[in-house]
Amino acid sequence: MHVGTEASASGAAWELELRRLAASEEDTARGMFFQGTLDVVGFLGGDGAVARCKGVAGIWEINPVHMYPIGKYLRMTTTAARLLAPQLDGFEGVLRRIGTQATVDFVSSMFGRDLMQTANGSPRKLLQSLGDGYRAAVSYGERYPLWTGEKSARFIMRRDFMPAVYHEGVLLGVLEAIGAQNVRVYGRQVALLDSEYELSWS
Repeated sequence: MHVGTEASASGAAWELELRRLAASEEDTARGMFFQGTLDVVGFLGGDGAVARCKGVAGIWEINPVHMYPIGKYLRMTTTAARLLAPQLDGFEGVLRRIGTQATVDFVSSMFGRDLMQTANGSPRKLLQSLGDGYRAAVSYGERYPLWTGEKSARFIMRRDFMPAVYHEGVLLGVLEAIGAQNVRVYGRQVALLDSEYELSWS
């Protein structure tokens, strides 16, 4: 059965809404992720699109290091995906781009700089420490690697509110930031809030 673009976007939006409904007020993420999403929206959609995203989230002033409810971020992301889907190959393209931007913002933060310093140019050390990096940026979930080779791993995420395609962008970005070459990332959902990623690099 063929599923049209509109139907696919509707399904993706509904999945984000299910994720939002699964979150509590204690499930929070740092403002840098909100700001990074707004930077993408502003670049591609202009000030009007930024205002819509802020309004939907109910957040007008964002402090990059403050923690905000992930439910508000999911509202913002859903709106961003609807607005930018025509320019970025649908919802998945938007989520991947936002995930990549999240990496750029995280790596440039004090939390990210500590992580990169600990990794010291090693993708393996980076992945081993990445769970700690996430814990500095969000209040929820569990993340860890299972090694499948010298330059490959399965990265496990449990109780994370963003879709697999978003974290494909995150993992691709962070491995490239450490200097890994020919990075491949393939993610799959195993439950609504659980996902796994096959990673390889050279």
